[in-house]
Amino acid sequence: MIHVEELTKVYQMGESEVRALDGASFTIEKGEMVAIMGPSGSGKSTLMSIIGCLDVPSSGRYTLDDVSVENMDETRLADVRGRKIGFVFQQFNLLARTSALENVKLPLTYAGFSGKERDDRAMKALERVGLGKRTHHAPNELSGGQQQRVAIARAIVNEPAILLADEPTGALDSKTGVEIMDLFQSLHRDNGQTVILVTHDAYVARHTDRIIKLSDGKIVSDEVNPNPIKAGAPRVEA
Repeated sequence: MIHVEELTKVYQMGESEVRALDGASFTIEKGEMVAIMGPSGSGKSTLMSIIGCLDVPSSGRYTLDDVSVENMDETRLADVRGRKIGFVFQQFNLLARTSALENVKLPLTYAGFSGKERDDRAMKALERVGLGKRTHHAPNELSGGQQQRVAIARAIVNEPAILLADEPTGALDSKTGVEIMDLFQSLHRDNGQTVILVTHDAYVARHTDRIIKLSDGKIVSDEVNPNPIKAGAPRVEA
């Protein structure tokens, strides 16, 4: 599904160049659950932006479902984002004065779905994440974990092939973080979605089947996780 080859991303900072990505290459197959891991400044957020069609590389190739992405203009990138990719972010990014249901309906509104189908799909997505009884609550009436569940419902409401999450438990306490990781595993298992988690947290990464590690823009390891943490397991640090 995802193939990147010798990706580089160079930013111009005054007279200096910053090489955020430096020759990254890998393939992610349909239905995999993968962590992209690294410390701050490793290039993982830049890589996420390129995989998510939020940015394009300076050089190299990115192929998504056999279609080259690296030379697309913004209109085509936006179309790919809307059809294929659901995003979950650390800070939830919900509209503050808007109900959970209305927040989840937003992608469907942009995609041109009718009113009834928007309502039905958004309700189904909220039920899928365990918030069927919280549809009319605004974000400030929900806990952090519930807000992240709304954000996940919004990400899956279009039934994207790829779920891309950037530090999805970073703003949550450890118990709630475990619950959110259980939910990602459930979505991966039940829906067959390709799930990519971008994180600096080794515990989060250990929930996935494969861990790609970055350092200074380079991939330093790409390994199968032989013993993923299973849904429902209490958080125990290594």
